[in-house]
Amino acid sequence: MNIAEILKGYDRDQVRIAVLGGHSALDVCHGAKKHGFETVVVAQKGREKTFEKYYKSRDGKGCVDHVILVDKFEDVLDEKVQDQLRELNCIFIHNRYFWVYFSDFSKVEKDFKVPIFGLRKGVLLEERDVEKNQYYLLDRAGIRIPRIYNGAGRIDRLVLVKVNEAERKYERAFFFANSPKHFEEEAEKRIKSGLITREALEAAVIEEYIVGAHINLNYFYSPLTGELELMGTDTRRQTNLDGLLRLPAKEQALVREFIEPKIIETGHYAVTMKESLLEKAFVIGEKFVKVMKQEYMPGMIGPFALQGAVAADEGKEEFVIFDVSMRIPGSPGTKFTPYSGYLYGESLSYGERIAMEIRDGLDSDRLEELLT
Repeated sequence: MNIAEILKGYDRDQVRIAVLGGHSALDVCHGAKKHGFETVVVAQKGREKTFEKYYKSRDGKGCVDHVILVDKFEDVLDEKVQDQLRELNCIFIHNRYFWVYFSDFSKVEKDFKVPIFGLRKGVLLEERDVEKNQYYLLDRAGIRIPRIYNGAGRIDRLVLVKVNEAERKYERAFFFANSPKHFEEEAEKRIKSGLITREALEAAVIEEYIVGAHINLNYFYSPLTGELELMGTDTRRQTNLDGLLRLPAKEQALVREFIEPKIIETGHYAVTMKESLLEKAFVIGEKFVKVMKQEYMPGMIGPFALQGAVAADEGKEEFVIFDVSMRIPGSPGTKFTPYSGYLYGESLSYGERIAMEIRDGLDSDRLEELLT
């Protein structure tokens, strides 16, 4: 896809920022408005009120200027919708929805002829069944990941099993096991309940459970400056796990007779980390940026996150990374940690930082370097 050719048809004085209506849409729109861009949200019918009503721009309030309504998110690939986006001179900010709700991601790569801010292929690389996926990249970068087991027969310690749900295939069911026998017992319970299938279990990821403080490191890499920034740090609120953990141990055991723990993301909350960990966080972020340039040109553009925990083996603190987000993370709460403020004087949201980068790209005539 020739982004330069598409941009030739754009009025660069009227560039708008567009996003799918969910995940981080309001964060993107708020930041875009703050830096002088109009905003476009592609909203799915039945989920449009947030954008058409509650946060619509009016009377000096709101941040959503234009709404394109579709029957389902995947319809953003329709030629008529793409025509609208190009007529509005849109730069699209992609997010996890581009993978979760699209039946064939190759169409996003090949047929979505609207410039995307960031690495177009990045969302696909988050999946564990693609070549040179996140585990490969983390290993190449020399970033510690949990030990991955090739089969249940090798389990020799507490592990976390990640397996796609039977009904919501984009969501993962999680369970713990500490031996091959325990694995089969726990797996069989979930197969009988219909939560997972035997087929999905065969493709499950079995990884060492890291006992440590969970933390998500949210970064921004600027191709314009060549600098890596730490935007903020957060962790997840998950249901029904959070509710179970709030119960005393005795009540947890009683509830477990009736409720299966689930780890479904509900939200995030901001956390800070002690200053001695900052350099370690930057080092692994820079390692990841370097390996991405080597493996997937043009490399990282803009936001990404390394999600994991801080392990303290023999008193040595080290980040262990479980997951990578190759695009804007879903938490707007990173703004409420101090790290971008140490750099810019005030803390920035991801939406603001993305808009700043696009504005700098326009002003320096280097916009094409930010788009794929």
